Amino acid sequence: MGGVQVGDTVKLIGVPPGLRDDDDLQTKSLFEKCLGRTFVVKAIDTIEGLPHPMIELHVGHVEGGEDFEQSIWVEPEYLERVPN
Repeated sequence: MGGVQVGDTVKLIGVPPGLRDDDDLQTKSLFEKCLGRTFVVKAIDTIEGLPHPMIELHVGHVEGGEDFEQSIWVEPEYLERVPN
């Protein structure tokens, strides 16, 4: 998914393997709730040691809150750009 920029609309089309839920964070469950939904790219960050940037999506509305209350960081291969 080259060329994605902050402000683009994307759809989460996959859940990265290895995610899990624990007592503090329900990471896998949150990703599963977001699957198939669209979000606006809020940030793109390069992380040392990773071959690709990570994309930040605000997803708070998925669980009934404000968008900014929760975010996920996801690899670009799990996103599909949605035409505006």
